[in-house]
Amino acid sequence: MKNQLFYQDAYIKSFTAKVVTKGKDEDGKDYIVLDQTAFYPTGGGQPHDIGTIENIKVLNVEETDEEVRHYLESEVHDVSSPVYGVIDWDRRYDHMQQHAGQHILSAAFEQLYGHKTIGFHLGNETLTIDLEAANLLESEALKVEELANKIILENRPIETKWVTEDELVNYDLRKETKVKEDIRLVIIPNFDYNGCGGTHPNATGEVQAIKIIDWERQKKKVRVQFVCGNRVLKQFHQKNRVLIELTKLLNAPEKDMQEAVTRLLENSKSMEKELEQSLETLLHNEAKGLLEKGKGDNKIVSGVFQNRSIQELQKLARMIIAEDEETIVLFVSQNENRLQLVGARGTAENASMKKVIGNALSIINGKGGGSDSFAQGGGEAIITGEKMMLHLLELIQ
Repeated sequence: MKNQLFYQDAYIKSFTAKVVTKGKDEDGKDYIVLDQTAFYPTGGGQPHDIGTIENIKVLNVEETDEEVRHYLESEVHDVSSPVYGVIDWDRRYDHMQQHAGQHILSAAFEQLYGHKTIGFHLGNETLTIDLEAANLLESEALKVEELANKIILENRPIETKWVTEDELVNYDLRKETKVKEDIRLVIIPNFDYNGCGGTHPNATGEVQAIKIIDWERQKKKVRVQFVCGNRVLKQFHQKNRVLIELTKLLNAPEKDMQEAVTRLLENSKSMEKELEQSLETLLHNEAKGLLEKGKGDNKIVSGVFQNRSIQELQKLARMIIAEDEETIVLFVSQNENRLQLVGARGTAENASMKKVIGNALSIINGKGGGSDSFAQGGGEAIITGEKMMLHLLELIQ
């Protein structure tokens, strides 16, 4: 582990090293291996570091076959000379805060309620831990959060120690270690003892704060979403800006926001119902008008429309044949570069709408479906809606 500088000092921001390997992985991607590195590779739930090597962006860092591979944006041309690496410190320190915060939160859940952590993910915006628990109450989450932040305020040291498997009996570990050699413990004295290969700050105070955002049940576990450190301030800033804008838009103070939104949603639902009823009335009136117009035209009601949805035309056609069982309905709507067709007949008619619409769709490379009494479909607008209607009328007659 001597060549992995992040284990010697997680605060190292830059370093010099020699290139010992230049190769390609199984996917054909170029990488280099250094004789020592401060770049942390992906592992243990913690994402890899980024930064630069010889001013070339480091895109990915992975540990494979006991070597740390650095994937760069472009090649390092001179591999015979020492190279200079710089860590993206903001990202590294954020990861240190988040990872240490996860240890504190997981330990607090286990100490207060016996909920073991069985999963951990460190994302770009938030973190999650999966708890071995059937449920989580809000009162429990608040008490865990309170204990976690108390440990942070006490600014306890965060120690790391390399031990052998035999020495593990001397520590009250939160969970069994996965590795059997080169075991690294991360210790918050009298609070948490845990095997971990991640990077952490020197004291709990550097985590600054922990805030649980939300949680949800997933089968036999509970997934808890939270943030630590600078992310707490970012989350607060984002949510505060949204809240301020909402108070302006809704013309309501912050404390009355929930009531204002509830009232707005109720009004919206009421308006939607009224709109649906109005549209239904309009369609009924339109259906009566079309039926009246088609009475003297062999009981065929036809119409060519622009930008009408096929669902609306289907509803209109059903209204018409329900009103007059001796009617045949033929509708065409041109929507941008497509034609939509609807054909329907009343119970007193015997023309096959499925055959009529199917025939018409074949000339516009269309697809559709239905039955002898009601069919629909759509295709390319390679002819006008009017020409398509003439073709449909010819097929019926």
